Amino acid sequence: MLGKFKPTWMVESIYDLSPADLKRHGIKVVLTDLDNTLIAWNNPDGTPELKQWLKEMQQAQIPVVVVSNNNHKRIARALAKLELPFIARALKPLTRGINLAKKRYHLAAEDVILVGDQLMTDIWAANNAHIRSVLVRPLVTSDAWNTKFNRMLEGQVKQKLTQQGFEFKWRKSLDD
Repeated sequence: MLGKFKPTWMVESIYDLSPADLKRHGIKVVLTDLDNTLIAWNNPDGTPELKQWLKEMQQAQIPVVVVSNNNHKRIARALAKLELPFIARALKPLTRGINLAKKRYHLAAEDVILVGDQLMTDIWAANNAHIRSVLVRPLVTSDAWNTKFNRMLEGQVKQKLTQQGFEFKWRKSLDD
């Protein structure tokens, strides 16, 4: 049962994912969570590092698609300057948002990853959809009110996974 919370990879930050790493693993599209994964939940403008990473993905022809549980208005406002496609109300850990993205972009499961900062939504959703996942550290240590409960549950799941021998080891690339 706890296997549904195990990420395929653990990387410090989404910005550590290079086009070369992604292509080496056959990844054609990056699906990403929004808050505390792509942007800090309380800073919708993003950072120069984000803009550079998005430019690298665009140059490598690797689309980045936001798959978020937030509503359309919130995501549109947060991504206005970044001009990224998105799927709102993804209902993670259900597979709705991932399946919509796969259908919209004609993707096979092996062509895509989901990057996120939460075991309880992002990683569980990826495993439910039978796609690979990347767990990243949250960009900021604070969370929106609606995420705090998930973080508490996540701590318990991490403890149980660790007891079963799963190692939570942060890396700087998919191949570390």
